[in-house]
Amino acid sequence: MSLPWWPPRLRTDACAVLQLEPSLESSPRHYSARHLRAKHGGRHLAPPQEPWRAERRSGDAFSPPCREPAGKSCRSPASACPPAVPIVAWRRCPGPALRSLRDHPERACLPGCASPAPPGHPPSRGRLPWGRGDRFPPPPVSRRSDWQRRQEAAEADAASDASVNGALPRREARCALAPILPLRPGARAAGPAGRMRPWPPSLLLLLLPLLWWGLPAARGRHYPHSAVLDGASRYRLSWAPQGGSIAFRLEVRTRGYVGLGFSPTGAMASADLALGGVDGGTPYLQDYFTTEDRTLKKDSQQDYHLEHAMENSTHTILAFSRQLHTCDSNDKRITESTVRVIWAYHDKDFREGGPNYHGLNRGTKSLRLLNPDKTAILSSSLPYFDLINQDVPIPDKDTTYWCQMFKIPALHGKHHVIKVDPLIQKGHESLVHHILLYQCSSSLNDSVLDYGHECYHPNMPDSFMTCETVIFAWAIGGEGFTYPPHVGLSIGTAADPQYVLMEVHYDNPSYLEGMRDNSGLRLFYTSDLRRYDAGVIEAGLWVSLYHNIPPGMPEFMSEGHCTLECLEEALEAEKPSGIHVFAVLLHAHLAGRAIRIRHFRKLHEQQLLAYDDDYDFNFQEFQHLKEERTILPGDNLVTECHYSTLDRSRMTWGGLSTRNEMCLSYLLYYPRINLTRCASIPDIVEQLQFIGVKQIYRPVRTWPFIIKSPKQYKNLSFVDAMNKFKWTKEQGLSYNDFVLKLQVTVRCTKTDNAEWMIQGMMATLPEIERPYVAEQAICTLNSSSICLNCNLFLTLMIALYIATTTPRNSMSFA
Repeated sequence: MSLPWWPPRLRTDACAVLQLEPSLESSPRHYSARHLRAKHGGRHLAPPQEPWRAERRSGDAFSPPCREPAGKSCRSPASACPPAVPIVAWRRCPGPALRSLRDHPERACLPGCASPAPPGHPPSRGRLPWGRGDRFPPPPVSRRSDWQRRQEAAEADAASDASVNGALPRREARCALAPILPLRPGARAAGPAGRMRPWPPSLLLLLLPLLWWGLPAARGRHYPHSAVLDGASRYRLSWAPQGGSIAFRLEVRTRGYVGLGFSPTGAMASADLALGGVDGGTPYLQDYFTTEDRTLKKDSQQDYHLEHAMENSTHTILAFSRQLHTCDSNDKRITESTVRVIWAYHDKDFREGGPNYHGLNRGTKSLRLLNPDKTAILSSSLPYFDLINQDVPIPDKDTTYWCQMFKIPALHGKHHVIKVDPLIQKGHESLVHHILLYQCSSSLNDSVLDYGHECYHPNMPDSFMTCETVIFAWAIGGEGFTYPPHVGLSIGTAADPQYVLMEVHYDNPSYLEGMRDNSGLRLFYTSDLRRYDAGVIEAGLWVSLYHNIPPGMPEFMSEGHCTLECLEEALEAEKPSGIHVFAVLLHAHLAGRAIRIRHFRKLHEQQLLAYDDDYDFNFQEFQHLKEERTILPGDNLVTECHYSTLDRSRMTWGGLSTRNEMCLSYLLYYPRINLTRCASIPDIVEQLQFIGVKQIYRPVRTWPFIIKSPKQYKNLSFVDAMNKFKWTKEQGLSYNDFVLKLQVTVRCTKTDNAEWMIQGMMATLPEIERPYVAEQAICTLNSSSICLNCNLFLTLMIALYIATTTPRNSMSFA
């Protein structure tokens, strides 16, 4: 939270105490209290030319540095800093540092404070050390008696000794705000008998919450999430969502500016940015945005609030926060969807209109900033086994699906897999697009382990066809997955998988030759059984040519239905009380822009089960749900996928290639039931009626089947006919509405290729509202407004107290 603004006669300075982060490679210079007293004749003065680059350690008292003009000494506080003034109020600069600051008011001189203005000149204006507010000249200095000087020296020695003896723990360092009150004209300083009357306890209790509210919160904040954004580990981002706001911490190997932003595409156009650093000892942070032509502009509504800043000889650290939804059209709203984070840094500090281009020190990374923290601390001694491909040759073609059979290690009794990590060969991070693990028939033998083969190929071994039940899924950009503490993937019993098929999708759009891959999965397991066995349901659109999208469409929506008929039949037979979904993986290909899972119960829509309104093909991972969702018999789940085909001149078809499309969701749930697929597909013959097809040749002997009439499509496959049709944007929108109203064929399967009775039957879809209407975001009062209001009230309270307690002709200070 940024520091408050104070009126001219109530100036604020900050206690410049910084905490050195242990992860940095080198430390700033460090000065002890005794060293400074010996060097500067007993006065507590900071070494020159070290603004904001100091460290509180448990054995030191630190004096904020004095900023003096070039060529002048810092031995005299009057040489460049404002004259000493009494301090009558302060905040959270604990222990000896507070007493020293109180009793040595010349130490309130900080980088960025104004020098006294010459008589008759207006006060100088500029930024306070934290980059907000105005600077004003200090009031006249009061004379101190010999008694006061002796008392100050004794208390300073006591404070220094207490600090050396460890009175201040390292983590207690906080920034202090010291309102500095001027003497009234003609007032005289008094001796020990003339101390100002103490504030009433009732008034202090009233002001304490307001004082605390204005304090930065970065010091004791815990950041549960972190990611290295660049390949050289020079830029680390940590973050902590909390209520309606989110806090960030940047640790970057540079002494110039650092930038963090959010972009709809991962590029600089239309981005929301925060730029900051430490310039000459003064921290700064500003809210910027870019236009569609990538022009950088300063935002009139500053929604990023600096909490902590530090720079040493190698790194810059910034901690700041913002609201998730700022109600500023130039800011990007942060939701549970994928966020494309953009980052940059420079070896020089940022200058308005200056040469600020970052060059190659930039990048983008997709993250899910609001994904709940479900990472459990697991024992490092957990047993595991690996399922890894061995030197798989990658053909020089766009898409390859490779299937390899594995046998689960023989175990004595039931065990639970509780964590799965991807093992992606170094350098193949963009080549391995996703990995699916299928349970295969228990009637197989070890002969199926001899070799792998390309999946979905006419010569694929028959044993591969028995592997239909998905038990785990990983996709590009995702990390390891840890099951909740009450759930595990069961292995080791007769009902559990003995043979598994690992399907790896290789994406090779550059048609590179001669590559071999050794990627796979590592599964950690335990004999300490969890309460429930986990299962996976594949829901959405059946992958086939029946799923199609016209070219040139800025927006096209497809729906896959896990119908109430399928869920009712399976759950009534297996688990009438329902199943509990705890994580979801949403899956589409390159044209995908957004995916949602809508949940209906008795035709009434529930809260979204999961969604990603900024879907990124290169970043797919399981989303842990904030709260587990119960699915009951008769519920209906709709996987809703949004696509853009503006860059395509031909139809996009459902299929396995990354240039084809999918619309799938994988639901991780418990307890496990005998349901592996719950999907649908619209009828293709009815779809062809939209372009005027009247007849097809029957019986169907070829695939894709051939059209008989009308004449313009005769003897064409339905794929060629759809490509021949002259699609316009208006026709594409009409076709979209037409397809969404068609009946669907139900896919409802068990393990071992068995089927539920509803499999293959036609189902009429419930009437649902389209498009989905998201809840309106609620704008929250930003923290700067809150801080301003509370500090204005605080200012009025202080002024009122002074007005009622000050004698008419004099004001005394100790």
